[in-house]
Amino acid sequence: MTSATTDLDSTAGSVPATYSPDAAFIASANADGALYERAASDQLGFWADQARRLQWDQPWTQVLDWSDAPVAKWFIDGKLNVAYNCVDRHVIDGHGEQVAIHWEGEPGDSRDITYSELLAEVSRAANYLTELGMRAGDRVAIYMPMVPEAIVSMLACARLGLTHSVVFAGFSPTALRQRVDDAEARLVITTDGQWRRGAAAPLKAAVDEALDGAPSSVEHVLVVRRTNIDVLWTEGRDLWWHDTVTDASPDHQAQGFDAEHPLFILYTSGTTGKPKGILHTTGGYLTQASYTHHNVFDHKAGHDVYWCTADIGWVTGHSYIVYGPLSNRATQVVYEGTPNSPDEHRHFEIIEKYGVTIYYTAPTLVRTFMKWGRQIPDAHNLSSLRLLGSVGEPINPEAWRWYRDVIGGNRTPIVDTWWQTETGAIMISPLPGVTATKPGAAMAPLPGISAKIVDDEGTELDSGRSGLLVLDQPWPSMLRGIWNDMDRFRETYWDRFAAAGWYFAGDGAKLDTDGDLWILGRVDDVMNVSGHRISTAEVESALVGHAGVAEAAVVGASDDTTGQAIVAFVILTADTAASGRLQVARNSADNTGAALIAELKAEVSREISPIARPREIHIVPELPKTRSGKIMRRLLRDVAEGRELGDTSTLVDPKVFETIARG
Repeated sequence: MTSATTDLDSTAGSVPATYSPDAAFIASANADGALYERAASDQLGFWADQARRLQWDQPWTQVLDWSDAPVAKWFIDGKLNVAYNCVDRHVIDGHGEQVAIHWEGEPGDSRDITYSELLAEVSRAANYLTELGMRAGDRVAIYMPMVPEAIVSMLACARLGLTHSVVFAGFSPTALRQRVDDAEARLVITTDGQWRRGAAAPLKAAVDEALDGAPSSVEHVLVVRRTNIDVLWTEGRDLWWHDTVTDASPDHQAQGFDAEHPLFILYTSGTTGKPKGILHTTGGYLTQASYTHHNVFDHKAGHDVYWCTADIGWVTGHSYIVYGPLSNRATQVVYEGTPNSPDEHRHFEIIEKYGVTIYYTAPTLVRTFMKWGRQIPDAHNLSSLRLLGSVGEPINPEAWRWYRDVIGGNRTPIVDTWWQTETGAIMISPLPGVTATKPGAAMAPLPGISAKIVDDEGTELDSGRSGLLVLDQPWPSMLRGIWNDMDRFRETYWDRFAAAGWYFAGDGAKLDTDGDLWILGRVDDVMNVSGHRISTAEVESALVGHAGVAEAAVVGASDDTTGQAIVAFVILTADTAASGRLQVARNSADNTGAALIAELKAEVSREISPIARPREIHIVPELPKTRSGKIMRRLLRDVAEGRELGDTSTLVDPKVFETIARG
């Protein structure tokens, strides 16, 4: 069937229940089973070994201080420079001519940036930021699309000990101002505009709007010219990158910073409406980001071409575009635009162009590819791919198999990774040279990581039962707090299981009868239907298991009888959407695709329980998504309950609700 070893489930015909790595992959893999043994026998010694993969200016005297739990200190007294570890040391070791970044602009322009060139750019930026009076500990807001200067800016901040706060370029001026004010940023780095689906859209204008009115801590706005769009200019505050950074010296001497020096603040949404400024520090964060990138992706420096499709505005972009890959001397693709600009072939053309070997993306995008149809990836030579990754939410088994079969040629391992902004780096994932994977399962905590599944009282659950995922041991890249709000930090993540000292991840999970771990999604995405707790992820997986469905989103809507009722929004596969059968249904009296909807409701009943049968299923052409690929279920709940829509500013296409209404 394939070169990989497969174990067939007797109830599933020819569909493999597990996929084992083949012998050739195992023979050359970075990781083997000894990693688990080493971590289990001496966890702190294990993490010390991983830290030694980096270059330290001053060695640590103690691996972990957990005496002030839940605030950890890792690699006490150690000093290092993150940018030096990501750039300088590779040049010093003779790899300056290796390409660090294959940058692909949305309009079709491109640049190859070597490690020597990257070092010069980062040094220029660091020298100019110093000239502006920026000093270690100051905060810098970076509000930029996926252009090389965004990565340069992050590394320049890290080089100087400036704490950066990257704000996703799709966020509104109000959201930007919230983050600037909370971090008390002295500098904002942005672009004149950004390319989105073939058109230049303003971006500096959003900065101007954010900073207008009430005084702020911002002293300067540094602007990269990207689109040549007209911008308003505030003399004395605004500065062009090409008039300043470009003329600075390309030589700069990096200095070491304490392992607990704040590296970045990254804001994530909170239930109160006020974003939480998640704080990550230097030594522990880089140790785990580097270790996980090396082992989870089996990255081979100088041989692989790696592509993480995330945006640097999210933690995936921080850990697996900037710090993890560059610390491991990766050659990587960075793409500015959307997957369907100018058409749906764009990602596959990029894979072909650069010979991408490792591809890391979100399940949402995989399901989008499914919706477009396999004829698009089938038109391209994707044989360079040797490993695929998934991030952002649980991937349903049907999408997992499609990803491996169609994108991976039914031969590549898939690493389905679970982690969070708060964890800083991957926590639960298969190791591709070790783990026999199951479609849809995250499998097990990585070596060095400890997790449990417990009930509401903290009792550990046996296999087969769903519960709460907790992390019961500290880890190097763990968050060190919420910026300016340590009470909220303790309340949000630690109070629920304070007596045991466990971090509560906010996600549900279960162990199957083999002891393999499955992520069920956010516990706040659990619906309560007549007293039965039903995960939105479980219902979505059942819907996507139907051959006619490419993607599904499920929400709980208020119901007078059951408390909550299940409402589903589904996108059909290209073949089903074009089929005569659907057309007949849509031309029927109720124009709803009634026959297909009845099938889908029956599928959910069969796969989960009649209790999980959706009250409503809406066939829609699109779902509301952010640019990171996340479905905005909050807005779908507004639709399901007939409320006025909340903030839609972070969506790729705010007009999607017009198509949902027509659907």
